[in-house]
Amino acid sequence: MTDNRDTVTNILVCGIGGQGVMTAAEILAQTAISLGYDTKKTEVSGMAQRGGVVTSHVRFGRRVLSPSIPPGEADLLLGFEPAEAMRWATHVRPGGPAMVNTLRLPPPIVSMGLFDYPADPIAEIRKVGLTVYDFDAGDIARGLGDMRLVNSIMLGAIADHLPFEADLLRQQTLDRFRARRPEMVDLNEKAFEAGRRAAAESAARAESSSAA
Repeated sequence: MTDNRDTVTNILVCGIGGQGVMTAAEILAQTAISLGYDTKKTEVSGMAQRGGVVTSHVRFGRRVLSPSIPPGEADLLLGFEPAEAMRWATHVRPGGPAMVNTLRLPPPIVSMGLFDYPADPIAEIRKVGLTVYDFDAGDIARGLGDMRLVNSIMLGAIADHLPFEADLLRQQTLDRFRARRPEMVDLNEKAFEAGRRAAAESAARAESSSAA
């Protein structure tokens, strides 16, 4: 995306409680605020406790009147869990990018037998017409030695698809750890860059597949 302050940027973040959905939304919003954007953020569904579904809307631009993204107007979907990303896919504008963690974490309504987990949520998201960047952020986090790194991985994945430089989001992400857990800064920087690579590699796979 390019910087156009007259245009409102709408980012929808969704996942399961405990994955860091709201933290990611806070970091995205804080980055926009630091650049002088009028910024609104809201949690619009689900519950934040571990295991519950969580969704957050982040909107920024020259002037933002409402914190909620109208259906079909999200510019980008950041999905921490594939079935939740599928559930919100129709909220995104046609052709919009969807950054999706493929690690499956079925919510309680599935384990309780109230709903069936979709067989292939990534394929369903593509059917809606979105450009999907899919990768296993959980596997990447395990490789780095800490599952809590999923949040920074997902922020890294979205970093090159925003109307400001990726380094600005990286610095905002790391500043949060400098203030709260300075010993985690280096590891989260590695996670952020791993997320950027994962999104780029997913894009390359998609291009190769379409060209075949």
